[in-house]
Amino acid sequence: MNKHVITILALITFLTSCAPDSKKDNGNSLNLKGTWQLITSTTVTNGKSVITDYTKGQKMIKIINDTHFAFLKHNTNKDSTLNFDAGGGAYTLNGNNYTEHLDFYNDRNWEGKSFKFKIFFKNDTLIQSGLERVEKEGIDRVIIEKYIKLKKP
Repeated sequence: MNKHVITILALITFLTSCAPDSKKDNGNSLNLKGTWQLITSTTVTNGKSVITDYTKGQKMIKIINDTHFAFLKHNTNKDSTLNFDAGGGAYTLNGNNYTEHLDFYNDRNWEGKSFKFKIFFKNDTLIQSGLERVEKEGIDRVIIEKYIKLKKP
């Protein structure tokens, strides 16, 4: 009996030593790398929801690599003045906890802020939700964004 217990313990020790080190990837099993197009955004402020369709009149993409993200947004109405927005910075990902550290942005009141989100996939859609708070701008709201991954041309 003791011989079997020692054999089983040795086998468990061997198998767990061969497993990937979860500390190396911080528990990241979600692959965010690539270019993502924002399809819709829901903003909830004081219990009131506003849904924005990013497939009509405007376009926004988010580019994510191993360590950083950047987003670019502009309107697509050629008859109006171009409205352009951009920002980016480092991010951290631990499981489905995604935090953007906004190092660069058009409005300096947003720079240096960190925004925590929960992310998950539903079919081919990346869904990101969390709290967006910028005291100097009077912004305190929940945002839910839905992205699809762009395919290589």
